[in-house]
Amino acid sequence: MADGNSLVNRLFSLEGKTALVTGASGGIGGALAIALAEAGAYVALNGTNMENLQETAKAIESAGGRYIILPADLRDVEACKKLVFDAKDQLGKIDILWNNAGMNRRKRVEEFTLDDYETIMDVNLRSILFLSQAAHTVMKEQGGGKICNIGSMTSYIGLANVGVYGMSKSALAQFTRTMAIEWARDNIQVNCLAPGFIKTPLTAQGQCADPHISQWILDRVPARRPGTPEDLVGTALWLSSASSDFVTGQIVAVDGGFLAGGSWLKD
Repeated sequence: MADGNSLVNRLFSLEGKTALVTGASGGIGGALAIALAEAGAYVALNGTNMENLQETAKAIESAGGRYIILPADLRDVEACKKLVFDAKDQLGKIDILWNNAGMNRRKRVEEFTLDDYETIMDVNLRSILFLSQAAHTVMKEQGGGKICNIGSMTSYIGLANVGVYGMSKSALAQFTRTMAIEWARDNIQVNCLAPGFIKTPLTAQGQCADPHISQWILDRVPARRPGTPEDLVGTALWLSSASSDFVTGQIVAVDGGFLAGGSWLKD
């Protein structure tokens, strides 16, 4: 077993680190927050569903981890900035920011309203700008940090009925690269984790509940199954830890092989 001074521990342990996770009341955000805490980080949990946030908090507590809960409406620019500085004040510093919060409305392009557009973009893109700006202020002063964004398959490709969501996630991929370039001099690594089709309590009631979509996923994904939030944990810990100190500006797909292509071969 590796000891506390081993290379593996120095690269992957988050002992002594602090993290802010937005969207920690969701399936993916909750799994990431729990994993960060189990790896040693002191985690600030942000989300919109207090019941789910409490479930995430209980799981962290059961694992012997530490957390605080910081509600905030990420559609409010000032609330985004305040969230980061409140986390810094309560945690003492911010080593890791996970911009996980996001939302979607499924419609055809011609059906989207101004409210749809503004709501999706406010949460999925605008909030990340102002959360990351505030995090940059904190991280630059303390000598570095990690900013990690949650992208999507629509960061790479187009999918029907998610036009504005796809717009936000493809823009987020480009914004990730720009932040990485500008803030490398401040020892801040900025990367984007792009999940494939992940089964969460939310998608279980949506895309995964639709037999046609479920079969399409099974036929299209070489792994022949949707992913789970736990499938994202290993990559998330890598992007959060010292093991990725020379990795920045990357959009990392965790998709069961979806983007690799398809096959017409029979089993």
